[in-house]
Amino acid sequence: MMAGKRRSEMMEETRAKLIASARRAFAEKGYAAASMDELTAEAGLTRGALYHNFGDKRGLLQAVVEQIDAEMASRARMIGNQAENDWEGLLAEGIAYIEMALEPEVQRIVLLDGPAFLGDPSRWPSQNSCLQTTQQKVGDLIAQGVVRPVDGEAAARLLNGAALNAALWVAASDHPQDVLAKAVEAFRALAGGLLAPPA
Repeated sequence: MMAGKRRSEMMEETRAKLIASARRAFAEKGYAAASMDELTAEAGLTRGALYHNFGDKRGLLQAVVEQIDAEMASRARMIGNQAENDWEGLLAEGIAYIEMALEPEVQRIVLLDGPAFLGDPSRWPSQNSCLQTTQQKVGDLIAQGVVRPVDGEAAARLLNGAALNAALWVAASDHPQDVLAKAVEAFRALAGGLLAPPA
């Protein structure tokens, strides 16, 4: 039993070391230019450990993207939870996600290299859990009469899609600060269309 526990702890430790090392390398050099040998050497591990744990370099990128995306979602949630009401919270979460596109690590790994090498971000597993959270919040707002009685999943997908596309636009822009201001203003206006008209 002890040996089994130690083995799974060691595997977790190996995975964590590889992800941390890859995260630094991908942030500094970009995914394509990051060397697998340098990356594994920095983690004090072999390429065999990388293949065993992630299959290949792309599998490692996926793990890094999932880790950063999960951190982004929990940071956005914390910001949303500080808002004065559920509607402002929902908006604050979307806006926080868009604003994170200014952070170099998020920009390079999640918003530029992620889609280029892992495909459509709306299909990433991490985006699915985000979608479920948004759908639940939208459902609550519909029940409260704050949001029009539209389909909750449709509204959640459109809100998340708008935030994600705005973040991708900011990340790819030559003037991210200017684009951010425009994107946030338009995101607020779009989201506002879901509000139920005052009784």
